[in-house]
Amino acid sequence: MAKVDVQSHKLGFGSIVLFGINGIIGSGIFLLPSSGMKLFGPASILALFFDGFLIFCIGLCFAECAGLYKQNGGPYLYARGAFGNFIGYEVGFMTWVVRMIAEATLYVGFATALGGMFPALNNNLAKNILVTIIGLFLMGLNIAGVRVTAVLNNIVTVGKLIPIIMVAVLGLFFLHPANFTPFFIPGHSGSANFAQATLTLFYVFTGFEGLVVAAGEMKNAKRNLPRALMVSMAIVVVIYLLVMVACIGVLGSGLTKSTVPLQDAMTKMVGAWGGALVGVGTLLSIGGIAVASSFITPRSGEALADHKMMPSFLANKNRYGAPYNAIIISTVIGLLLAYSGTFSKLAMISAISRFIQYIPTCLAVIVFRYTKKDVARPFKVPLGPVIPVIALLISGWLLFNTPSANLIWGFGALIIAIPFYFLTGRHADENFS
Repeated sequence: MAKVDVQSHKLGFGSIVLFGINGIIGSGIFLLPSSGMKLFGPASILALFFDGFLIFCIGLCFAECAGLYKQNGGPYLYARGAFGNFIGYEVGFMTWVVRMIAEATLYVGFATALGGMFPALNNNLAKNILVTIIGLFLMGLNIAGVRVTAVLNNIVTVGKLIPIIMVAVLGLFFLHPANFTPFFIPGHSGSANFAQATLTLFYVFTGFEGLVVAAGEMKNAKRNLPRALMVSMAIVVVIYLLVMVACIGVLGSGLTKSTVPLQDAMTKMVGAWGGALVGVGTLLSIGGIAVASSFITPRSGEALADHKMMPSFLANKNRYGAPYNAIIISTVIGLLLAYSGTFSKLAMISAISRFIQYIPTCLAVIVFRYTKKDVARPFKVPLGPVIPVIALLISGWLLFNTPSANLIWGFGALIIAIPFYFLTGRHADENFS
C-alpha cells in the first residue's frame, strides 16, 4: 500500500493566512464604526490599533497552548490543564455561552442591517419579530439535519469581502479632512471613553482563536503559524483602519447617527446603487455567518454533554443526527439575548464574555512554563512572560473600565454554571483533559 503523505493535506502558509482573515472579518465591521465614533470620535481609529495589538498578544498565547494538546477544544482544555477541573469547567461552559451570545448578536445584526435598507423595519418591535423569524427558521433547519455547504461558505466569504474592500479603497478618494477635526472630541476623550470604544470595537477581531487552535492542521506550524498570525492580523488591521477612516472621512459627524455605516458611506460616495450593493453584501455576510453559527453553537453544548460536563440529554439526537435538545435550548437562549438589546450592546457583551477564554489562556502560558517545561512546543511565545503579562494587564484595564451591568451580562453565566459543575462536572471525562 502506498504511503499517504499526511503533510500534503495540511494547510500551507498562504491557506493559513486566508483562513485567519476569513475567520476574523465578520459582521461587526459592517455595523460598529458608528459605535466607535459615538464613544471616542475620530480618535476611535486609535482604539482599533490598540485592539489589534491586544488581539495579537492574546493570539500568540493561544498559539503556544495549542501546541501542547492533541485534542480539539481550545481554551477550556488549557484552563483545565493549568488550573484544574473547576476552572476548566467554567471556561468550557462559557464556550457554549459565548457562542449563544455571538449568535444572538448576529440575529440582531441582520435585523439592524435590514432596517437600514427598509426604514419601516428600523424599530424595536420589527427587530424582535425579525430575530424571532430568523431564530426559529435556523432552529428548524438544524433540527431537520440540513448542513452548511462549502458553496454557501464561499458565497459568504465573497459577499462580505467585496463590499468591505470597496468601501476601504473608494473611501480614500472621497475623504473630507475637516471630518477628522477635532480628532479628540472634548468631553469624549477620557480613558473611560477610550476603554469603552476599545472594548466595543474589540468585537470585530473576535474569531481569531479558530486560527491558532487549528495548529494541528497546518504544515510546519512552528514556523508558519506565528508568521501567518502576524500577516493575517496585519492585513485585517489595515482593512479595518481603511474602513474606519473611510466612514469618518465620508460621513463625518453623521456617522454617529448611522445604523449601517458602510452602506451609508457607499451611498454618499457613488449613489444609491453602491449603498444597495453594500446592503446586500451585509445581509449575505451576516445571514451566512448566522447559518454557520446556528450549526456550530448547539454542537458546543452537545460536546459538553458527551464529555459529562453537562446533562446527557443535550447529546440526544433525532433520526437526522441533529442534537435537537441542544438546538432548541441554544435557540431559545439566543432569542432571549437578542430581545435584550441593540447590536452594539450585544457586541460589547460578546466581546466581554470572550475574556473568559482569553484571560485563562494567557495565564496558562505562564503556568505551563513551569508545569510542562519539559514538553516540546511547536511554538513558544518570545520574551518569556512579557507578552502574556501585557495581554493580561490590558484585558484587566478594559474590564475595570466596563460598566458593572455589562460585566454582569458578560460574566453572569459563570455563576449559573456552578450548580451544573457539582451535578456533572466532578464526573467529567478524564480522558478529555
